[in-house]
Amino acid sequence: MKVLVADKFEKSGIDGLKALGLEVLSEPDLKDDSLLNAVEETCAEVLIVRSTKVTAAMTEVGKLGLIVRAGAGYNTIDVGAASRRGILVSNCPGKNSIAVAELAFGLMIACDRHIPDNVASLRAGTWNKKEFSKARGLHGRTLGLVGLGNIGQEMAKRAKAFGMNVAVCSRWMTSDVAAQVGVTRAATVEELAELSDFVSIHVALTPETKGFIGKAFFEKLRQGSVFVNTSRAEVVDQVELERVVSEKKIMAGLDVFADEPSGGEGEYSGSLKNNPYIYCTHHIGASTDQAQEAVAEETVRIVKEFANTGIAPNAVNVSKSEPATHLLVVRHIDKAGVLFPIFEALKQDGVAVQEMEHIILDSAKAAIAQIATDKEPSANAITAIKKSPDVFDAHALPMHQLA
Repeated sequence: MKVLVADKFEKSGIDGLKALGLEVLSEPDLKDDSLLNAVEETCAEVLIVRSTKVTAAMTEVGKLGLIVRAGAGYNTIDVGAASRRGILVSNCPGKNSIAVAELAFGLMIACDRHIPDNVASLRAGTWNKKEFSKARGLHGRTLGLVGLGNIGQEMAKRAKAFGMNVAVCSRWMTSDVAAQVGVTRAATVEELAELSDFVSIHVALTPETKGFIGKAFFEKLRQGSVFVNTSRAEVVDQVELERVVSEKKIMAGLDVFADEPSGGEGEYSGSLKNNPYIYCTHHIGASTDQAQEAVAEETVRIVKEFANTGIAPNAVNVSKSEPATHLLVVRHIDKAGVLFPIFEALKQDGVAVQEMEHIILDSAKAAIAQIATDKEPSANAITAIKKSPDVFDAHALPMHQLA
């Protein structure tokens, strides 16, 4: 099997792929027409990318069977076109969670203390302790999180270490789970804005989340608060953000934003360049050595499974039968293998798992699995799950109760 790596990729990943006996072609500078030609000419069965765009035309040539996004998001890949050609698309969710959370927290502190302006002023030969001494501080403030997936959970841990309160808006967050995790539940992003001194966005880009942080949200955001986005630029209405920052003296820290350069280097002359209320980093949330090694290891695992079975873990374009109707909430001991009997009980009950969010409770050796299903699990299935010695409790809720 031939693998084409068309982006920067860790040496450990290249070595891992070669150790599987695969032919590996590493061409990290390929993009656009050069990538299209390489896909066609090499007849590679697997394509690995990071931020490089994979277009519909690239899925229509060559022999691709799998495209791996060596990272979490996959909005740079034409997933629909890949699906139409029978090509699997997989990603590496959760492997860069700590790295992104570290940057998001760094942006929060930078905004509160105006660290970039401190540095720029001193480098320009100006001392202005009087002006830069103005800061609200994080301790005792409320951090609002939009999304409580892997990154959101890492943010919550850090917020508590800083002595902050945490509020969460998550589509699957129940009041019961919020109480167990030790956070405040907000039913909507607008409600979250009213509760929070700092807001950090941690959701995937979907048709439902595109532009959903918009005018209604920013109108509710507190005067002088801090807004951070390290997820996807398209989630936020940037025009509204730029309008509100000056009106409400809000500071924003963005690792993703509209019209950011697509390559590793380039020029930027957009509207955020000289905005005094917005600090931008260069889409570097996942760019730590630790995160990239973890992503490389996961990529090798995906390709190995595909080479051996034709099935790819983490495939994002495997269709689900029906939209989720119920949420199964299971409190359990946090240890390996504990979820297997839960899934087995659902399988025997004819219940399909649509999605899952797993929350690890701090220092408790316990966790909460929130499992979206295509129908309500039967009483027998719930009883079977509760019989597991590693399960504390289990119950199912209709999705409409979470609104």
